[in-house]
Order: sequence, then C-alpha cells, then structure tokens
Amino acid sequence: MGRKILFITTDQMRFDAIGANGNKVARTPAIDKLAAEGINYSRAHNQNVVCMPARSTMITGQYVSTHGVWMNGVPLPADAPSVAAELHDRKGYKTSLIGKAHFEPFLDPELKFYENRMARVGEYGPHRGFDHMELASHSPLILHYNEWMKKHDPEGLKGFYRNLNDKFQVNAAGGGETGGCQLHYNPISREHYHTDWVADRTVAWLDSLQADDDWFCWMSFPDPHHPWDPPQSELNRHPWKETPLPDFYPGSKDKIEDILKGKPRHWMEYYTGERVTNFEAPPEFRPCDMTADQVQEINAFTHVENELIDEAVAKVMAHIEARGWGDDVDVIFTTDHGEFQGEYGLLFKGPYHVDALMRLPFIWRPAKSAGVAPGAVSKPVGQVDLAPTFCEIAGLDVPDWMQGQPLPLTDTQADKQGRERVFTEWDCKHVDGTTVNLRTIHRDGYTITAYLPGTIYDGTEGELYDLKEDPRQWRNLWDDPAYAALKSDLLADLKDHMPPVREDKLEFVAPV
Repeated sequence: MGRKILFITTDQMRFDAIGANGNKVARTPAIDKLAAEGINYSRAHNQNVVCMPARSTMITGQYVSTHGVWMNGVPLPADAPSVAAELHDRKGYKTSLIGKAHFEPFLDPELKFYENRMARVGEYGPHRGFDHMELASHSPLILHYNEWMKKHDPEGLKGFYRNLNDKFQVNAAGGGETGGCQLHYNPISREHYHTDWVADRTVAWLDSLQADDDWFCWMSFPDPHHPWDPPQSELNRHPWKETPLPDFYPGSKDKIEDILKGKPRHWMEYYTGERVTNFEAPPEFRPCDMTADQVQEINAFTHVENELIDEAVAKVMAHIEARGWGDDVDVIFTTDHGEFQGEYGLLFKGPYHVDALMRLPFIWRPAKSAGVAPGAVSKPVGQVDLAPTFCEIAGLDVPDWMQGQPLPLTDTQADKQGRERVFTEWDCKHVDGTTVNLRTIHRDGYTITAYLPGTIYDGTEGELYDLKEDPRQWRNLWDDPAYAALKSDLLADLKDHMPPVREDKLEFVAPV
C-alpha cells in the first residue's frame, strides 16, 4: 500500500483568496491547515490564464504550445497523455475526477464530446485515465450534477444565474443589491449547491474503495468562478456593506485610468467597453461603469463561495481520517487561474498577464508518512509541475512527455533543480477576428510579457514590472530607458525558454 493523492482544485480563485496568503475576510481554516502542515508556494503561476488550456496542462504536464489547447473552446485530443492514466496503468491506482473537468468545450448542443454526453447516457467513464467521473459546471448544464438536480431538486435548477442570454452571448445582467454584473440571489439550498455536491460525491467514491487501495482523486470545485450566485441563505456570512473593499481596488476612475494608460491598448479598450478579447467577458459589460459598491458586493459573494469550499475540504479531510488513510494521503490544493475582482477596475479575465490572473494559491501537504517538514518555497513553480509531482508521489519515473519537474520541498532544492523562471502564454482569436498573443516569464522578481504580432499589436509592444518596487504592477516599465538593459536580458531569456510548439494546430470549435 502506497501514498494516496487528493488533488483539490477550485476555479478562478485569486492567490490572496485564502487566509494562508493574507486574506483577512474569508475564513479558510481547512485550507490554511494544509498550508501550515505542508509546503506553501508563494510564486506559483499557471501556464495560461483561462480554464481549458490551464486544466489541459494539469492533466498532461505539458505547456500549452505542446498539448495544443491554445484557448477555451479548443478540445484536448482524446489521445492526449494523462497523468491519471499513468497512475492507473503503471501503478494500479484507482482514479476519479469529481466536479469540473473542462478538457472539452461546454457549449456542445450535439453532445459530440464524451464529457458532456456521459451523464445523458448514464455513464461515469472511464475517460482520460479516470475510472470514474462525476462532472459539474458552475451553472448546471448537461453534466452529472444537472441530472442529479433534475431528480433531487428540479426547482433548484431554476435558481441559478442564466449565464447565456437569448442571443447565446454571455449575460451581463446584474443583481444583488448593487446591480453588479453577474451577481445573483440563488434560492438553492446549501446542501444541493454544487460545492457540497462535489464533496459528497467525493466521499461516496472514497467509500467505494477498499482500505488498501491506492487512489488518485481530483476533487474539482466549480467555484468561485462567475457568475456569483452562492446559496442566498449563506450571504449573511459577509453582508456586503460590512465587507471592506479589497486593497487591490485602485479606487477612483481617475486612478484606474491613470494606471491603464501605461499598459498596452487592449487594457483601456476593455475598461471603456471598446473591445472585448475574452469570450467569457459579457460583450455588453463595460468595466468603466462598475461602481465601488458593486466591487464590494462581488467580493463579499466571493468570500462566501470560498468559505463554502473550505468547509467542503474539511468534510472530505475528516472522512479520509475516518477511513484510516490520514497518514498516507498527499494533498495538493490549487486553482486554474485567478480573477480581477475589481483589480485595475476590471472583472473576469483574459489576455492580461499580471498576478491577479497568473499567480495561484498552491499548497502541497505531503503524506505524514513521508516525514516532510512544513515550510515555504518562494522560487517559481507552475501547473506544468503537478503531473510530475503526482508521478513522484506514486513512485513512478516521470515520463519523457511531461515537461515539468516534481515540485521542490525547499528553496534549496528548487535552486538545485534550476528553477529560475516560470512561463505563461496566451493566444486567442475573438469573434471579430481580433488576435492577441502573449509570452511571459517571471524571473528574479520581474515579470515581462512580449506581445507577438497580431491584429492590434505589431510585436514591439510589451509589459515589464518590478514586483519588488511595484507589487500591484501599476507601472509598466517597458519603455523606461533605465530598464532597457534588464528588458533586453529578460526578453533573451524568454526567447531561450519557449516550449516546443505542436505541429498541427488544434481547431477552435466553441466559445467556451
């Protein structure tokens, strides 16, 4: 009997969403306990700042350019490598994914993709190396959670925010008390909300196992992704008027515009509503119209969602202890990407390579039987390192097709691994034909982003931030003569560390 693996992910969670990373509003004692007992990585980045590319990196251990899922709506090929398959086939692990997968597009009316079809045909896998899948999305769609709700709470299905409007565009309708974009009062009962459902179905799957089974369980919560519609009964945890505005909110429109003027043009164009460069941002939403009260209420709803996740984590951890597995389970907690939540006066995400979207909560609590001392790692790591880490935990050699390394347990070990930088990339083509292509590294406290040629940039533009002096990344140093030598050095380093590019470009088939 070896070490088991509980892999916990959320969807669209900021680095500073949890107490262990400085949050002073949301109560996250279960996740904070994992950080205190394990390794907390303070400079972990995703390799792409939207769902499908990031999740494809998690399962393959490959960079976006290599696995090929270059934006949402590009399905990961059915024959793509999978760390779940490695654990299952080479080491005999029982494997499951409970919650949000999103390796295949959600907008799939013809049910071309098995992820979307399996619930309708009464199946639970196997798929992509997982023996068992029970799938959910934030807004109930065609997955197992939707079918479960039809049987147990059909009225509850009607209470969720309607994410698509009658034109099949992302809905910009507001709610709550402030009318904030995609805020919504959800009358669903707490026990039927998808956060508790994911935890309960995880517990049920664990109960299907023998005591001596080795297992890998990916428990994937759909929250705190927009729309912000947690159970209304839970909103009294954080009344929005009593919830402070986040420190990262710049404040006045003059201050926001002053910050955005120093960034490449699509930042300001998004703020004013002139141009949208991400499918999940409602085309009718203009960030410049968002009030401070709306930011305050959106953040209050988000804190509630994060507390519900924390309590769900506590429930599953208690069950693992009750099953007698407590000493032999490695737990890794992270998310796919971040969320603006009012930072820079913006909402949602897109082609913006700053900490709000790139920097991740990232915790590894090794099994107690491994005898690893708690600590913290400040050196850069990434989602590309997750799959190799799962292999190392299971006692497997890391396969050649994985491009990351097992996570270091100390900064000293990170130095020995040569961890100097972490790489993030973005490519998109929007409905109006707009293309934006970014390549980024974070190294030595600096983040540099090169803009590749596209429809609105000619390849000479970019961003450079000194996070030691400017942790909010308000001042773009790209054109500052004092940083010219550093910029040249970082750009050369970026060019030298571009990952291999897949020869056949995968097809975009759906908006999300």
